[in-house]
Amino acid sequence: MENSYDIAIIGGGIIGLATARALGERAPKARLVVLEKEAKLATHQTGNNSGVIHSGIYYKPGSYKAKLCVEGKGLMLDFCNKHGIRVDHVGKVIVATEQAELPRLQTLYERGVANGVPVEMIDPAQLREIEPHANAIRAIRSPSTAIVDYKEVCAAMTRELTARGVAIETGAQVTAIKRGSGAIELVTPRAVVRATRIVNCAGLYSDVVARMAGAKVDLRIIPFRGEYYMIRPERQDIVRGLIYPVPDPEFPFLGVHLTRTVHGEVEAGPNAVLAFAREGYRFGTVKPTELAGTLTYSGFWQMARKYWRTGSYEMYRSLSKNAFVQALQRLVPVLRPEDVTRGGAGVRAQAVSPDGSLVDDFRIVAEADAIHVLNAPSPGATASLAIGRHIAGLATETFGFK
Repeated sequence: MENSYDIAIIGGGIIGLATARALGERAPKARLVVLEKEAKLATHQTGNNSGVIHSGIYYKPGSYKAKLCVEGKGLMLDFCNKHGIRVDHVGKVIVATEQAELPRLQTLYERGVANGVPVEMIDPAQLREIEPHANAIRAIRSPSTAIVDYKEVCAAMTRELTARGVAIETGAQVTAIKRGSGAIELVTPRAVVRATRIVNCAGLYSDVVARMAGAKVDLRIIPFRGEYYMIRPERQDIVRGLIYPVPDPEFPFLGVHLTRTVHGEVEAGPNAVLAFAREGYRFGTVKPTELAGTLTYSGFWQMARKYWRTGSYEMYRSLSKNAFVQALQRLVPVLRPEDVTRGGAGVRAQAVSPDGSLVDDFRIVAEADAIHVLNAPSPGATASLAIGRHIAGLATETFGFK
């Protein structure tokens, strides 16, 4: 491993790779390295999501999420087209199943229009033409929502980066960050890597890395596990594309939904339950020091006070297949418990403020010699190429690279 670089990117998920790509375009002479702690890239959030290329309908106009999702969707489609990566333009419906949801559905429609997203309000008869088994009193159709395999996207990014001479080091967990004379020393199990600047894209550990680098961070990553069920192959024809509920505006999770994948499967989920480890993909995975970090954070208890009813129901639904299926039956009434089998799980890195509020928008902080991506949940993968460009722009301003 060469030990001296201009910029070290910490984290080899889709945002880290997209950032390395954008930095390489902005500063082609800069020596770049991507440091990934696992043996493979895209192991965590990137490798365990549902593969949706979001249209940008959900996000508050003017927010980073709205701007970067819409921009990122276009960049992602172009990238996939260039690299021959399969994208299915299946479209999405967001269904209101009761009167109380109609004002929220209208708000989503207005957000979609404000964000420049193709969006259409439809009635039950129109919905049946798109999704014959879906249930709603009113729905939104988002025809530009698509699906992809983000691991294939990352593999193509990796090939590009390698061809450009960007160093990619796996098994290189950063365990300490020290500042020396004119350089930042990143201690990894294999070597001490020196860099003039760093970009922290460490996902589930982004706040840990930021504090390691001496940044004043006023939030904490709380891990939420999202569990999936799979629709049995013989019943997959009940879902043609993507069927989503109307989300709760107070809770930055989209609710359990049905998603067709590019591999022909249909996923049901995810829920959102507190994980007892930052990489707690199973209920029984507990890391005492990480759980203690969550439980001793005042923001966690403030959050728990606000959302204890929702959290309790999510935990119950995690343990009860019937409760999970009942939530899905609101969207597709013909679904039965025997139609689904347990699938995998992902873990979402959710930034929580000291007052217990869940940080909704992307949070990217620039310092003199470091940029920290502290909150980039969904639609982070969709927006990744746009986030990379945004970070490269910040680097040009704060690091002085050209």
